[in-house]
Amino acid sequence: MTMTSRKIELFVPAITPFAADLSVDTARFVAHAKALIAGGAHGLAPFGTTSEANSLSVTERMAALEALVEAGISPQQLIPGTGCCAAADTITLSEHATRLGCRGVLMLPPFFYKGVSDAGVFDAYAHVIEAVGPDLRVYLYHIPQMSGVPITLLLIERLIDAYGAQIAGLKDSSGDWDNTAAVIAAFPQIDTYSASESLIPENAAKGGAGCISASSNVNPGGIRALIDRLNGPEHHALHHQVSQVRKIFEGLPLIPAIKSAVALQKDDNHYARVRPPFTVTGLEHADAVAEAVRVAR
Repeated sequence: MTMTSRKIELFVPAITPFAADLSVDTARFVAHAKALIAGGAHGLAPFGTTSEANSLSVTERMAALEALVEAGISPQQLIPGTGCCAAADTITLSEHATRLGCRGVLMLPPFFYKGVSDAGVFDAYAHVIEAVGPDLRVYLYHIPQMSGVPITLLLIERLIDAYGAQIAGLKDSSGDWDNTAAVIAAFPQIDTYSASESLIPENAAKGGAGCISASSNVNPGGIRALIDRLNGPEHHALHHQVSQVRKIFEGLPLIPAIKSAVALQKDDNHYARVRPPFTVTGLEHADAVAEAVRVAR
C-alpha cells in the first residue's frame, strides 16, 4: 500500500475518571493520560464524546486540562474538545486552550438545533474564531449521528477560504469512509483523522493524518505498532489485532465498556464510573470486555 509523507498519528480521546461523588478524579485522569502517552499515543484529544465532555462543566474541563499541562504533558500533544451549544462557552474553552499553548482544539458545531444551514454553521465557527483570535487552531469535529449537524465539504471549503491555516484539521466520526476520503482529497492541506483504527491503512494511503479512536484508551500500543509498521511484514497481523479490539467494542455500550476495560487493565474499578445518563456495564458484557482487554496490547 502506498503511503504519503504526512506523519501518521494516534490521538487518544481520553476517558474522564470520576470519584465516588461523580466529581472529576483528577489524579486518575492524569495517571491515565500519562500512561497513554507512555504506551505509544502521539497525543491526547480529551473532552470529546468518549470523555463524556457534554456531561462536564466548562470549569471542570479547564481545570482538568490545566492538570495535564501541570503534570508535564506538552500542550502541543493536546487537542481538547471545546465545542458547546453556547458560543460563549466554546470561546471560553478555546481561549483557555490556546492560552495554554495547545496544538489546537477539536470543535463540534453548535449541536442542539437541527436542520440549520451551512451558512449558519459557518457563522457559528466564524464567531468563535474571530473572538479567540489568530492563534487559535481548529480541528473540525464531524459526528453527525450524535450532533445532528454535519460538517460538509462546502462548509470546510468556506472556512479554509476565510481562515486559512487556522482550520488545522478534521476528525471524521461519521463512520463513512467515502466521506473521509473525500475530505482528504479535497483538502490535503489539513490533517484529517479517522475515528477508527481499522481505517488507518486507508487513511494513510490517501494522505490522511491517522486516527482519534475511543478504543485507543485500551489498545494504544497495538495501534501505535500498526502505525509504525504500515509498510512492514507485520502489517496484516497488526491490522487484524486492532480491528479485533475495535469490533468487540462496536458491539458494546461504547463509553461504559471502554471505561470498564480500562478499569480491568488497571485493576482499579474507580475507572469504570460514568456520569448519568450512562450506567456501568453489567455482567452481560463482562466476557466481551475481558476479551477486548486480552486481545489489546
